[in-house]
Amino acid sequence: MSDWDFLHDMHNDGYSAEQIADATACGYNPWEWQLLDEKELPEEYPQESPELAEIFENLVKSAKTYHALTGRYLQIWGELGELYAEIKFSIKRHKPHTRGSDGKIGNDYIEIKTISPEKSGELAQVKRAGNFNKLFVIKITKDFDFEGRFIERKKLSKGDGKLARVSWSTLTTSDK
Repeated sequence: MSDWDFLHDMHNDGYSAEQIADATACGYNPWEWQLLDEKELPEEYPQESPELAEIFENLVKSAKTYHALTGRYLQIWGELGELYAEIKFSIKRHKPHTRGSDGKIGNDYIEIKTISPEKSGELAQVKRAGNFNKLFVIKITKDFDFEGRFIERKKLSKGDGKLARVSWSTLTTSDK
């Protein structure tokens, strides 16, 4: 069977000459493919890019599979956390390696920190020198469930050290 036998099958199945010509142009039968329906995406992802939500789901699935196979975690926590924040809370991320914050919601600069299932405690640390109005802490469980909570910068503990620490249990459920 050659790569183009599907064209004969299309003819035998009653497709029009125009549909067969379209299939010839793209190299497959486009009428057998289902388009990604944005309504089928989980409603937990309100962002405008369903492709990002799909990439996120695939990365999480791969990380789960890798952990189940090897007993090790893929070290992609920060990127997973930032991607989750982008698709779940519509945070517009800055270009890579931008200093001071990870993204914006409206006029607020957001710093994103992720608590991985490998961490024994529930503390997130952030540089006090950063240029952000809100800190967004994301917790990923051992079952790869994600939850995010915001805290305003002015509510972070005061101190002279380079880092501010915040405990997950002291954060309230996120409402932006």
